[in-house]
Amino acid sequence: MEKLISNSENETKLIGKEFASKLKKGDVVVLTGDLGSGKTKFTEGVLQFFGLDSEISSPTFNIVNEYSNNNVTIYHFDVYRLEDEDEFYAIGGEEYFENGICLIEWGEMIEHALPSKYIHITFSRNLNDENRREILIED
Repeated sequence: MEKLISNSENETKLIGKEFASKLKKGDVVVLTGDLGSGKTKFTEGVLQFFGLDSEISSPTFNIVNEYSNNNVTIYHFDVYRLEDEDEFYAIGGEEYFENGICLIEWGEMIEHALPSKYIHITFSRNLNDENRREILIED
């Protein structure tokens, strides 16, 4: 378990970029935390590491966005709007797991659909400093 502190959106992106250097095809990363806690900024950092940050958009309305280059495909999920795990299965969600790197915001909502092994990152805001974030990485 690793605990990191970010004091700005840019620091959160840098943490994501550094974390991305350890990722490989087939990795599933579950990002949990309140709205505005840093999940999407962290994802921007991951995409930046792979040179895919020029076209990032939140997948809130699409459920999943796909980013690819010659070396890797990243699937960025936001499952917040799903009613249940059955909807995740209905879109073929589990088929993405082995085809690239999966970043899943609100992944705790589909816990039973996740593979047995995944990386869980929890984001939390500091109540006394609106820019400060705690990032807890469990793998």
